[in-house]
Amino acid sequence: MSISTAVDASSVARAVGISSQFSNSRGSRFTALAQRLAVVGQGASASTYSAVKAQFTSALAVAAAYGFGSPLHLVAMQLFPANGDGVGRIPVTLYPLADAASSVAASGSITPSGTQTAPASYVVRVGNVTSIPFTIAAGATVAARCASMTAAINAQLNMPVVATDATTRVDIAAKWKGTSANGIFTEVASSSTTGGTSFAVTQLAGGLINPSVQTALDQVGSTWETMIVNCMEPGDATALDAISVFGESRWGALVRKPLVSFTADTQAAASSAITIPGARTSDRTNVQLVAPGSRDPRFVVAARQVARIAAMADSNPAHDYGSLPADGITPGTDAQQWLYTDRDVAVKAGCSTIEVKDRVVTIGDVVTMYHPAGDELPAYRYVVDIVKLQNALYNFALEFESAEWNGAPLLPDGQPTLNATAKTPGAAVAAAAAITDILAAQAILSDPKATKALIVAEIDASNPKRVNLRTPLKVSGNTNIISTSVEWSFNFASSV
Repeated sequence: MSISTAVDASSVARAVGISSQFSNSRGSRFTALAQRLAVVGQGASASTYSAVKAQFTSALAVAAAYGFGSPLHLVAMQLFPANGDGVGRIPVTLYPLADAASSVAASGSITPSGTQTAPASYVVRVGNVTSIPFTIAAGATVAARCASMTAAINAQLNMPVVATDATTRVDIAAKWKGTSANGIFTEVASSSTTGGTSFAVTQLAGGLINPSVQTALDQVGSTWETMIVNCMEPGDATALDAISVFGESRWGALVRKPLVSFTADTQAAASSAITIPGARTSDRTNVQLVAPGSRDPRFVVAARQVARIAAMADSNPAHDYGSLPADGITPGTDAQQWLYTDRDVAVKAGCSTIEVKDRVVTIGDVVTMYHPAGDELPAYRYVVDIVKLQNALYNFALEFESAEWNGAPLLPDGQPTLNATAKTPGAAVAAAAAITDILAAQAILSDPKATKALIVAEIDASNPKRVNLRTPLKVSGNTNIISTSVEWSFNFASSV
């Protein structure tokens, strides 16, 4: 066979023929699966927006599209922070949800009382978003105080609520409808303790009916979204169920694009935080991140940690996420943080953990909710292991979906041929072995020698156009636990 067929072999007249085509020269090089983030959440009820998915690269653009202070905007602020310390080059696609029919926004109120004896400056914080400062003059009426507070809240565009002056109090309502805003913490703070005004806060509650996340999931299609930020709260079982069913479908042999989806919980008691994941023993898609005692909205807690997790998964897929700082999250008090025994129980119940170090939230164990009863080492517990499997599947697909394999003549091992494109079961074994070595070199797999010894391939007994291949991979571990024994004694003078 000629090494070039740019000029037909039967031609005899003088000619120079130059053909060009793509040649896959990646050889033994590792090709990492590029991580992609999807955000499923709502815009502001007052905004008009399309429900079609769209990509963004800045929080300001998200705010312009879906409304300032909406879940989508507040999540984007964590993924694209002003200091540039976010997801970097990782593509972020927003899957916007409209408010559900008959849904209701969470609401609360702030009621000032007492006599203002000296001028003082105050701020309102809702979900740790701070209003502009407002001043209460000495002797100011309650109505004047409410007017100042209302203006200060509404002047902060990033606020997750809208304030309404009710003369004797300030009513606040979430900028979107549904249950995901219930419990977002509201407080009034002042640097002065002698002003004289006290504030009674009724926390946000009464939100009803989240939108269905299914409309977002239906738009994913063939795109490999590797991670999802789910803006619904962990208590939205309908959302978790839909995501879990969708996630299971992504493991299918003909789809092979698994993903994980993150929500978050901020309850201080570990026994309370593990309730929901503890009951979802077979769920290998949903992940509950935590920040015990934090007053940040739950979806903000999830987004900031996912920004760190996705960046590591993208740059070094074999590496776990422990000790990565999630410094966009305001932690709870030291007394609210979980002890080791709490964290150990949480992981075994399918709940992720964090630790607070020097008042900075640092990521601990990142686990799915998967923990079948009696299984001491659940296969799909750690998110990092799923990321390793994503990369393994991706590299196998790169090889066997290539034009080199697609439709190539398939011959038994040992049969001579002059056809350079022909393939044999042995060629499939060699290709799988090469991929195994590639993945092992990146610390994604362990013991490649044992794997290669067990790779087998055959032409199907009933279909001569089918090759069956088995490759038993061993996913590498991670140094999550280091057990060291230190022995010590006193120093005695040596005897002469």
